[in-house]
Amino acid sequence: MMLDILFEDENLVLIDKPAGLLVHRTRQAYGEDENALIQLRDQIGSWVSPVHRLDRATSGILLFAKNEEILPQLKARFMDREVRKFYLTIARGIPGEKAGLIDQPLESERSKRLQEAQTKYRVLAESEIPFNSTGRYPTSRYSLLEMELLTGRTHQIRRHLAHIRHYIIGDKKHGDNKQNIFFERQFALQNLLLHAWKLSFHHPITGEEISLSCPPPAHFRTIMRELGWESGNL
Repeated sequence: MMLDILFEDENLVLIDKPAGLLVHRTRQAYGEDENALIQLRDQIGSWVSPVHRLDRATSGILLFAKNEEILPQLKARFMDREVRKFYLTIARGIPGEKAGLIDQPLESERSKRLQEAQTKYRVLAESEIPFNSTGRYPTSRYSLLEMELLTGRTHQIRRHLAHIRHYIIGDKKHGDNKQNIFFERQFALQNLLLHAWKLSFHHPITGEEISLSCPPPAHFRTIMRELGWESGNL
C-alpha cells in the first residue's frame, strides 16, 4: 500500500495516515511489522522519524522528519505550541454551546499525575435521525465537530469529549458502547470517527508557513452522508 504524501521537501514529509495503521512499532503491538514509519521509509527511500503521534485508529495528517538534525527543532515547535492541529470527529449529541474550550486536566498513563489539557471545539453540523440508538429516545442526535488541540495528551480529544458526555462514535475505549454497536449494525461502521484534518506551522529552515488539510477517509464520509451532511459542511 502506497501512503498518500501531502507535502515533501529535503527536510520533512507529511502523509495521510490511514486508520488502523500504527505510526511505529510499539510494545503493545509486538511482532507487527506494518507501520507508517517503515512504509514511508521504504516508499521514499529515506530515513524518517515521526515528529508527533496519532492513535492507531485515528486517520489523517502525520509529520515526519527526514534527517536527525531537524527532528529536535520540529518537536520543539509542538512542545512550544507553535503548531496548530485540527481534527474532525462525529460525536453523540449536540453541545449546548456551539463553540467552547474544554479545560480539564488528564491523568498521565505513565506517571499517573494530572497534566494540563485543553481542547477547543466548534460545531460544524448537527443531525437528528429517526432511529432509537440507545433505547431511551425515539430519535438520536449527533454533531460534526472541529477539535483544536492546544495540548497533546494521550487520547486527549477522546477523553475530553467523554468528559462532557459527547462520546466519539467508534471509540471502544472511551466511548459509548451502545452507540458503537448501533453504528456497526446500522451502518457497518468498524472505525473510530476521528481524523487529523488540518496542520499548520512555520518551516524551521525556510520560515515558510506550511498549512495543509486532508479530507476525511471513505468510512468517515459515508457516515456523514448517512447523517445528512455533505462535504460543504467542512
